[in-house]
Amino acid sequence: MGLGKTVTTLTAIDLLIYDYLEINKVLIIAPKRVTETVWAEEAKNWEHLKYLTFSKIVGTEKQRLEALHAKANIYLISRDNIAWLCAKYGGGRTPFDMVVVDELSSFKSYKSQRFKALRQVRPTIKRFVGLTGTPAPNGLIDLWPQIWLMDMGLRLGKTITSYRRNYFSPAQTSGHIVYSYRLNTNAEKLIRDSIADICISMKAEDYLEMPMLTENYISLTLPSKIKKQYDDFEKEKILELNAEDTINVINAAGLSNKLLQFANGAIYDEDKNVHEVHNIKLEALKEIIDTANGQSILIAWAYQFDRDRILKALSDYKPRELKGVKDINEWNEGKIQVMLAHPASAGHGLNLQAGGSIIVWFGLTWSLELYQQFNARLYRQGQKERVIIHHLVMQGTHDEDVVKALKQKNRTQESLLKSIKAKINKYLK
Repeated sequence: MGLGKTVTTLTAIDLLIYDYLEINKVLIIAPKRVTETVWAEEAKNWEHLKYLTFSKIVGTEKQRLEALHAKANIYLISRDNIAWLCAKYGGGRTPFDMVVVDELSSFKSYKSQRFKALRQVRPTIKRFVGLTGTPAPNGLIDLWPQIWLMDMGLRLGKTITSYRRNYFSPAQTSGHIVYSYRLNTNAEKLIRDSIADICISMKAEDYLEMPMLTENYISLTLPSKIKKQYDDFEKEKILELNAEDTINVINAAGLSNKLLQFANGAIYDEDKNVHEVHNIKLEALKEIIDTANGQSILIAWAYQFDRDRILKALSDYKPRELKGVKDINEWNEGKIQVMLAHPASAGHGLNLQAGGSIIVWFGLTWSLELYQQFNARLYRQGQKERVIIHHLVMQGTHDEDVVKALKQKNRTQESLLKSIKAKINKYLK
């Protein structure tokens, strides 16, 4: 992440169009905000890329069609519109002889509409390039759809079933349903060897002089009365969960969310009403901002009530929520002191390093992919300042389980299930 995949790919496109004469029209598929703000703007920063032309397939259907038929070297479209685009060509030949998927890991689900749509037109595409800083966020089980788009099943098998059969064994099952898989012995090496000729992996620290990175874990304490409420709440929810026959990812995630909400300071009830429990993380957040002495701070929130409570508590700082191009530009221009963003919407591809060097994780995430990608918005090539990543961790709560998993770079589902099962064992003793 942050090593320069964008400019590297644009340089390759430039050579393929104008030097080798091998391609004419390129389609780049990316997250919506990256489509709008990153690729065309990046080309302007490099002398050898300034004459590349772009057409952004965004907006209403009429606007998208106009952009699709405009003359350009490179066409940009959000991944949410790729099924619409492929449908325009009936799953047949498209006018693009090269496709680039920025954040290829967003195609990791073989059941998704975006994967199915791209799979239909893939045989007519001459060149395919996938870019991602997190290719296997939940383990190598995620790799098959991404590599299939690269080579149409040549290396890892034509189907997900054959891929699983060759490299994995069921880890958690219920009847005929398999909830998770584990790698077979030596399977990781076999997979890596199989794809080595078409994949390259590079780490920024091996090639760039990166600024210092400080990861700061701020341990917060609940007052004894509230801590007892948390413990009682956790026990009650755990015992409710154990009454079910199977502990799976879905019900474990539901319980995990409840516990993390309490740690953050509020809880949703069954009707989505918000009940505040404490303001400890909000007070800690204010201290961080005061100590920063005017430096810009990017805050990661987890639940909507987190966002609403933070905006209200920090109103004196005129906080902004990252919503669009204007927010990104004004952040990078240093006009925003406090900006809020959800990791799922600001976790891939955005260049925010010019606007600040401090991140605060108000609400933690189990997703290693979102965690790494969000941090890479500031800790990336072009960052000139020391980067500090603060984590607000409520002592003796589910926060500590998430931090442990992130530190160990554990995979989402395995760590989540292990954490919940450990709690069940504790209360059943």
